Amino acid sequence: MFGGFMGKILRVDLTSGKITAQDLPPEAVLRKYIGGFGLGLRFVYDECPPGVAATDPECPLTFFTGPLTGTRMPAATNLTCTTVNFDTGYTIGRSHTHGAFGIMLKRAGYDGLIVTGRAEKPVFLWISEDGVEIRDASSLWGQDSHDTEDLVKEAVRQPRASVAAIGPAGENLCAGAMICNDKNHSMSHSGPGGVMGAKKLKAIAVYGAKRVPVVDKEREKEIARRWIGDYTGGPMTAITIVANGGVGRMDYNQVMSKRFGGICALNLKEASLPGFMEDAKHKVTARPCPGCPVGCSYDVEILSGPHKGYICTLAGGGESVEGSGAMVGLTQSGTVFYLTDLYDRLGIEASTAGCTISMAFEAFERGLITRDDTDGLELKWGDANVVEKVIRKYVSREGFGDVLARGPKAAAEIIGGDAPDFAIHLKGSGMNLHDWRHRWGVFLGQVTGSSAGWTTPGADQRPDADAGFPEKQEPCVPEGKPQAARGTNVHKQINDSIGVCWFLTWARPGGIKESADAISAVTGWDYSLEEIREAGERIAHLERAFNIRRGLKPEDDYTVPPRMLEPPEDGAGKGKSIGPYLKGMINEYYRLMGWDEKTGKPWRSTLNRLGLEDVAKDLWD
Repeated sequence: MFGGFMGKILRVDLTSGKITAQDLPPEAVLRKYIGGFGLGLRFVYDECPPGVAATDPECPLTFFTGPLTGTRMPAATNLTCTTVNFDTGYTIGRSHTHGAFGIMLKRAGYDGLIVTGRAEKPVFLWISEDGVEIRDASSLWGQDSHDTEDLVKEAVRQPRASVAAIGPAGENLCAGAMICNDKNHSMSHSGPGGVMGAKKLKAIAVYGAKRVPVVDKEREKEIARRWIGDYTGGPMTAITIVANGGVGRMDYNQVMSKRFGGICALNLKEASLPGFMEDAKHKVTARPCPGCPVGCSYDVEILSGPHKGYICTLAGGGESVEGSGAMVGLTQSGTVFYLTDLYDRLGIEASTAGCTISMAFEAFERGLITRDDTDGLELKWGDANVVEKVIRKYVSREGFGDVLARGPKAAAEIIGGDAPDFAIHLKGSGMNLHDWRHRWGVFLGQVTGSSAGWTTPGADQRPDADAGFPEKQEPCVPEGKPQAARGTNVHKQINDSIGVCWFLTWARPGGIKESADAISAVTGWDYSLEEIREAGERIAHLERAFNIRRGLKPEDDYTVPPRMLEPPEDGAGKGKSIGPYLKGMINEYYRLMGWDEKTGKPWRSTLNRLGLEDVAKDLWD
C-alpha cells in the first residue's frame, strides 16, 4: 500500500445507468503518469480511438486528481478534466479547476471519475461515501451554473458539497462552454461543458470526509512549510490587483503592458484601450481555495456604474476581463466585472466567446454583415447593452447567435469575405487572451499546444531556472524560444499532474525536485528528479500522439490567422512580428522534442525510450 491515492476510479455509464468502481492502476503505471492530466490522458488515449467525436456517447469525460490533491501541500486543490477537445474537435481537451471539487472527490473515496454514455433526459450525479446516484435534473435544465449549484445542494441536503455544473452554453453545445464549480472556479479552454451537455449531464455533486493517506506526515509538513515560506507572490493575477485597487484607481493598460506586454483590445487591432478598468474601486472579498497562499479567487461588490450593488464571483486570471471587456471596447470596470460574471453564470468562456463576438463587431464595422444579419442589432464598439444581448444570443443559439456559437474560426468562415483573416483563434478555438504577440515564447507554446491554454509557457513571461532559464528571455526575438518551449512543456505536464495549483509551481526554482520530494513523502515512493522529468516528457509525447492520431498536422501549428501575425502598433512588441520566424521556430521545437518535422509525429525511438511502444505502433506501423 502507498499514500497519496484513495485506490478507486468511479465509472458511470449514463446510457445504461451502470455505476462501478474499479481499482486504480498499479504503482508502476502511476509512477509513469503521476495523476491529474497524465493519468486522464492515458485513459482517454486508450478508450477513445480516432473516429469518436467529443459529442458521441462513447467519448469519455474524465476527472482526475493528483497524488498531492487534498494533502497539506499548499494549494493542493488541482483536478483536471480530460476529454476530446470540443472546440477543436481533433485534439485532447485539458481543463483544470480548483476550489473544493477535487478534494471532495478524493474524500469521497475516488481518485478519478470517468463518465461515458448519454442520458435520455437531463441528470446529475450525486457522489458521496454512502454511494453514487444518478438523479433527474429536468427541472435544472436551463438554469445558470450558480443557481444550479445552489439547487443541487438543496436536493442532496448537503450544503458543504462541491458542485460542478454547466450553464445554458453547455446545454446548447456552444463553443467555449465551461464546467463551473464552487461559484469562483471553472474548467475551460477546450469546451468541456459541451461534452458534458452532449451527455445530458447537468451537474456533478460530491462530498466526502475521508482523509488522503500520507506515508511520511512529518516530511509532508516540512516540505509544505518550506513551500509556503518560500512563496513570494508568484504570478499574482493583475485583475486581482486591479480589483483590490479599491484603495484607488489603477491603469490596467499600464499593469498589463508591464506584466504581459499589452492587452487584447478591439479584436487585437489595439494593444491598449484608454481608460480600461481605471475606475476599478469596488468592495473585494477574498475567496481563497483551501490551503492556498495565493488567494486569486474573489468576490466583487460593484460600487459604481449601472450595475451598482451587484456581486460578482470571480477567479484569478486577467484573460476573462479582456475577453468580456477590452475585446469589444468596454472600459467601465463595473460593467466589465458584471459581464465577466455573466459569462461564468451562463457557462461560457470569455476568451473563446470574446474572440468570436469581437470578430463579429469588426465584421460589422467593415460592412461584411449588417443589421439584417445580426437580428437588427448595431454591433458598435463599447455598447454594453448590445454586447450583453449578443452574449445571450450566442449562448441560446438564437438567430445570429447560432452562427457565433460555432466559435471564431467557423463563424468567420460563415460570415465570409476577409473575416477569417482577422478572426483570433488557435486551431479553431479562441486564443487564451493576453496579447501574446509581445511574448514570442508564450506564443510558440500557444500555437503548438492542444488548446487555447498554457501547455507550454516558455521563459519570456516568467523565468524557469529548472528548465535552464534563470532569467526571463528577451521577449520578441526568436533565439532560444524553442529550447525554452521544450523544457517548460515537460515541466507543465508535471505541474498539471501532481495535484497542486500551477500558481504555486510555475517557474519556482527547484520546484520540480521539490514536487518529486513531496510525492515521495506522501506516497512513500523514492521518486527522483529524473523519474518525474521522464514522466513529464512521457505525457508530452502521449499528448502529441493523441492529436496526431486524430488528424493534427504541422500546418495546424504554424498556420496562424494573419491578424495574430501583425506587428502591434504599441506595447512591448511594437513594430515586431513573429511571422517570419514562426515556422523555423516550430521546426526547431520539433527537433528538440524528438518529433518528425514533416509529420509532427514523435519518432519511434522517442516513444520507445519512454516505454510507449504501443503508441509507437499506433503512429508508425
